Amino acid sequence: MWLFATACTAVVAFGAGQAATMSDTRGEQILNQSCSSCHELRNIETQALDKAGWTKEVNAMIEKGSNIKAEDVPGFIDFLVRKHGPLPEGAGKRVMLTVCTQCHDLDRIRVLPANREEWEATLQSMLNEGAPLSDEDFPIILNYLARNFGPKRE
Repeated sequence: MWLFATACTAVVAFGAGQAATMSDTRGEQILNQSCSSCHELRNIETQALDKAGWTKEVNAMIEKGSNIKAEDVPGFIDFLVRKHGPLPEGAGKRVMLTVCTQCHDLDRIRVLPANREEWEATLQSMLNEGAPLSDEDFPIILNYLARNFGPKRE
């Protein structure tokens, strides 16, 4: 009996952990099916909320009639935090949310730490691709990226 109870507990615990893990593909499906049916995805791309903020937002959308399945909610919130989660405060945060997220999700910026020179080269490349980054905002976002998304220090 004890062995059976232990096995059941392990299955439930493992299943709970699995439910909270959502693939990017599934997260994008929910965004496209549930979120974009009422509003543009740009509303999501420019928020950069933490887990509590996304939980509140998702629950509010469900109350308004969103068709997100209850079993998808924990994993979807984790997906939102991973792809559209919080950013460090600073002058460049506004620029990142309004300019950079037009083409990139925040996850792409977080996973590619670079030094100041590399960020400057990246920004120049983005300008060459047509990014709407003003001359005034260039040093602001460069400083923000170099300060907050530089190489990891040990």
